Amino acid sequence: MSQQTNKGAEYDFYGDLPLKKAIPLGLQHVLAMFVGNLTPVLIITGACGMGSGTEFADIQVALLQNAMLIAGVVTLIQLFSIGPIGGKVPIIMGTSSGFIGVFNSVAAVMGGGVLGYGAIMGASLIGGLFEGVLGFLLKPLRKFFPAVVTGTVVLAIGLSLISVGINSFGGGNAANDFGSIENLALGLIVLVVIIALKHGTKGMTSASSILIGIIVGYIVAIIMAMVLPTTAINAEGVEYTKAWVLNWDKVKNASWFSIPSIMPVKMVFDLRAILPVLIMFVVTAVETVGDISGVIEGGMDREPTDTELSGGVMCDGLGSSIASVFGVLPNTSFSQNVGLVTMTKIVNRKALATGAVFLIFCGLFPKLAALISIMPQSVLGGAAVMMFSSIVVSGIQLITREPLSVRNITIVSVALGLGYGLGANGAAIAGLPQYVQLVFGGSGIVPAAFVAIILNIVLPKEK
Repeated sequence: MSQQTNKGAEYDFYGDLPLKKAIPLGLQHVLAMFVGNLTPVLIITGACGMGSGTEFADIQVALLQNAMLIAGVVTLIQLFSIGPIGGKVPIIMGTSSGFIGVFNSVAAVMGGGVLGYGAIMGASLIGGLFEGVLGFLLKPLRKFFPAVVTGTVVLAIGLSLISVGINSFGGGNAANDFGSIENLALGLIVLVVIIALKHGTKGMTSASSILIGIIVGYIVAIIMAMVLPTTAINAEGVEYTKAWVLNWDKVKNASWFSIPSIMPVKMVFDLRAILPVLIMFVVTAVETVGDISGVIEGGMDREPTDTELSGGVMCDGLGSSIASVFGVLPNTSFSQNVGLVTMTKIVNRKALATGAVFLIFCGLFPKLAALISIMPQSVLGGAAVMMFSSIVVSGIQLITREPLSVRNITIVSVALGLGYGLGANGAAIAGLPQYVQLVFGGSGIVPAAFVAIILNIVLPKEK
């Protein structure tokens, strides 16, 4: 850590960073994860028939507000720790998208509605406590996670996020004008500004390159709306608003202050929901080990300690249980922000804490949240394509920390080829039982981790 400290307080986790530097560095973390933090809530409330336009629309708004508040609170626990809970690692916590598949199936089994969402909350409460116990027992399990395994998991996390970044870069794949010249140009401008500031300047301008790039993106979007048409006609002849247009009405209509509500949805405890969710919490623990390994390797150039991993996973679990009390989906380490740390090398706790406090403010002041939520997807994508790719590089650094032996090459090759390949292409496992598809299909992270752990146990160590 000594070589990092010499670079300045922002590169030291415990460094005394002035508030005027900490605020912009923390704010860029919030901008990087804001949309991803709310998206799972929107998807699952929609699956339960609680979306906008329904009789439960007010509950959905309350849940979105709580999601921001809880992400801030759980991040502070991760950064500062309460006893053994919290790894004191530079991680931002947020609503996990990894549970979307299993929660969708739970909503279908339970018949949706408030009852279905309540069953998801009950399962999250128990699952979070279960992951907390896993975190407590992580030290004896550490031998199953050498650098070659955690590196493969980090690599799989980065690879799974690259397509997410490119989707945003094109304007969001649900947009009518996905891949339009305007969306691509806006994303490219943001990316060029970030690269130019990151490598062409020094000090705070270089460190805050993501934040400045996103602000430039907002300004360019405002100018574009003045000189270009903001609407177009789709193939069905229906008029739509282009994805890069800023929706200022959303900011105008948002209230100034609002108190979050505890237990907006009554919890329901049902084994049909609890069992599949427990499996996902095991998966989440593996992903969190990967995220913490990635952020420590990428930001501090070392491997995490047992205490950091154990405390981080415990915070993941118990943070998810706290979230369920507020009607919020499980809170886990946010891979998007791992990418930001590995790209900027800024690991200062005070900087990340200001981001967490800003998230809490967003939960209390909806107008502030609305201002961030109108960010065009292509603006976020301009920053994301670079951030997410840097996670891949961190994975490679972890894997190559030890000499690349034939054994290690086999582990990485099979884990990525078979594990990540099958998981990323869910159609290949369509014939397997649904619970297997839920756990192993989707992102490729879980099967890659599973294959890497098994091979590391089975293959004889080279002398």
